[in-house]
Amino acid sequence: MINKDFYRLAEEDAESRGFNVDEVLACMERALIGAFKKEHGNTSCKVEFKKDKNEILLYSIHKVVEEYTTYSKEEDEEAEAVKEEVTEPQYAEMLLSDAKKIKASYKVGDLVIQQENLKNYSRMTILSAGNVYKQGVRTLEREKAYQYFKELENEMINAEVSNIGDRFLTLKLGFNVTTILPLNELLPNDHLEIGDFVKVYVKRVEQTTKEPKVVVSRIERNLVTRLMENYIPEIKTGVIEIKGIARDPGDRTKIAIYSNDEKVDAIGSCVGEGGSRIREIVNALGGEKVDLYKWSEDPEELIANSLQPASVTKVLNIDVKNKTSQVVVPDDHLSLAIGKQGQNVRLAVQSCGWKIDIMPTSEAYEKGLIQILGL
Repeated sequence: MINKDFYRLAEEDAESRGFNVDEVLACMERALIGAFKKEHGNTSCKVEFKKDKNEILLYSIHKVVEEYTTYSKEEDEEAEAVKEEVTEPQYAEMLLSDAKKIKASYKVGDLVIQQENLKNYSRMTILSAGNVYKQGVRTLEREKAYQYFKELENEMINAEVSNIGDRFLTLKLGFNVTTILPLNELLPNDHLEIGDFVKVYVKRVEQTTKEPKVVVSRIERNLVTRLMENYIPEIKTGVIEIKGIARDPGDRTKIAIYSNDEKVDAIGSCVGEGGSRIREIVNALGGEKVDLYKWSEDPEELIANSLQPASVTKVLNIDVKNKTSQVVVPDDHLSLAIGKQGQNVRLAVQSCGWKIDIMPTSEAYEKGLIQILGL
């Protein structure tokens, strides 16, 4: 069978879908074997691809026998039961007398291989083969898409908004895969329109009978981590580490960072020249504020840093075993240290890993702590 356009189209199809030509040819091979079975009732055949001659050839295969093999019902059932264990191919049979009509030299045990003329196949068989091929390519595409997105699980990807509904957005992810982003997984300041691109975090990927199910979010804490890695090379390379992170999605994120190179300023590198790097991250988060503070192995310094932008007078009663502490702050910094609805101290606790009990200087004085502080 000659098809001058098939190989060119196969290469184009493979390139556009992200897989190689051999995989496309395997789909065609299965389709032709299926067509052969539909016409002859067995799969005793082989397919040969001759790209240099623009040919796709289908051959029938028969094994020459003295007489046809017959099985009892019980033998048929037994043969079916052990079918998967059989290593030798099961060929259709041809009587020696018939084989000699083709070529006189044939003897019992030989294989008679003859080229099939697909023009003699019924229209329904050809249509069925075409459908099998298309289904094979779609299945292959789904498998490739699943493998691709499975590797992106727990990573950040860029998605295009293709539809906006009352309860969710529809996003194009590539590989002909779409997903939905529920409105409760969006940030409060997200105002997206069709055609906009948005960064989302891939929470999990599940294989289905159709396209893979890709579950994404904008409110996951690790989305901020991936953004930091994306816009700050020093974090990507490990020169700067994110030691702790806490987030109120859409409002504020607090991050503890540490430099493994004393020559590299952790805060300065993350902020960037003129605030360029941190601005990119804030914009990607729809205006969400990002507070950075320096991580320290010294509990007193770490706890004090975590409460920024509030000033800390002294960190007291540090219990390393239970990770609890008491912090004294100036009276006029009390509300700043606690934050609106306790946000600042809550994010500080979550990001540094220490429980923090805050009190103003005046209260410390009343409790006699002022003398301890030497103030």
